[in-house]
Amino acid sequence: MSLPLLRASEHLHEVRYEIRGALARRAEQLEREGHEIVKLNIGNPGAFGFRMPESMRVAIVQNLHQADPYSHQKGIFPAREAVVMQQQNRGIMDVTADDVFIGNGVSELIMLAMRALLNPGDEVLVPSPDYPLWTASVVIHGARAVHYPCRPERGFLPDPAEVERLVTPRTRALVVINPNNPTGAVYPRRVLEQLADLAAQRHLVLCSDEIYDEMLYDDAEFVPLAGLARRGLCLTFAGLSKVWRACGLRVGWLVCSGEREHARDYLQAVELLASLRLCSNVPGQYAVQTALGGHQSIFDLTRPGGRLHATREALLGAVRRSRWLSVVPPQGAMYAFVRVHADRLPGGGHAFDDQRFALDLLERKHVLVAPGSSFNVSYRDHFRVTLLPDAEAMADVLGRVESLLDEYAAA
Repeated sequence: MSLPLLRASEHLHEVRYEIRGALARRAEQLEREGHEIVKLNIGNPGAFGFRMPESMRVAIVQNLHQADPYSHQKGIFPAREAVVMQQQNRGIMDVTADDVFIGNGVSELIMLAMRALLNPGDEVLVPSPDYPLWTASVVIHGARAVHYPCRPERGFLPDPAEVERLVTPRTRALVVINPNNPTGAVYPRRVLEQLADLAAQRHLVLCSDEIYDEMLYDDAEFVPLAGLARRGLCLTFAGLSKVWRACGLRVGWLVCSGEREHARDYLQAVELLASLRLCSNVPGQYAVQTALGGHQSIFDLTRPGGRLHATREALLGAVRRSRWLSVVPPQGAMYAFVRVHADRLPGGGHAFDDQRFALDLLERKHVLVAPGSSFNVSYRDHFRVTLLPDAEAMADVLGRVESLLDEYAAA
């Protein structure tokens, strides 16, 4: 007698995370068959030879003797206080250690923040393209992600007036990802001011994903949204994974700023959820104080002569020489959101599909990228690559992309 089907929870029916989906599973299968795959689908610095600063390793090792017990549900005090000092250095003076939650990466904290906020039928304004965890964190709790467009022709910047038109009585929060994943856009102060004003006027929780805050190129300027959001509640998310190249530590933080008295019930709910998971990884928390107070080595990587800067230049050069590609130059983060001009292909490119293209690129050229439609956009002519390989490897990858598109044109 066969067992009845064990079905997944209905909460997951509309949840997608294709960055680690079917294409990634096919890449693993090809690797088992002996093929060498260039994996550009995930921003995972350690997989490309990047290492966290040595001082962070030392801080963890020297404090292992006191890392056996659970910590406070919000995290160890030195880590939270270091985050407070960073915020104050940025002009955000109204936070204390009690306003900081340390989590198992920003991903966990996003889930906690949304779980404490949302009821079925609520709405959250999420950028399109977005980092898909944000959409998933809304949908998984029975709410609706309403995507506001950040169009390529605007340099992937949102139009605040367009965002405001999407607000309804069910809208609870506005999500901003700056510097942006997947596009590398860095939002100017004026746009951020308008978004902060919109959130205050419509009584929305402002959620600012700033995990790439110091990863900037050329003359780009990062403006912390909390410094502009004095009216209403602002939640700022950041951590060690990207700027400090320490993804495996799983250490992120959530900072609550702005007006908080009216949000006491909500913030107590966040703490309840933090308590239910007891605490986040304790050894990794001991790296926070050293990271935030030490030499910011990310600048050595992003300025001219640095590895990330060189890889970005290699990508931009290859795209300029391409018959088929264009890109809005990323100003921050570690990604480029590249467009395929399918209209230049025979037949006008009407049959072009980013998912099919990504699969062909994997099968024929052994390169794994993330199709643009994975990031909740309506168009299907983009793909995302990470800037983590060195410049020579990036040039090689773009050469393989060009070769595949040449093959499409010759077919």
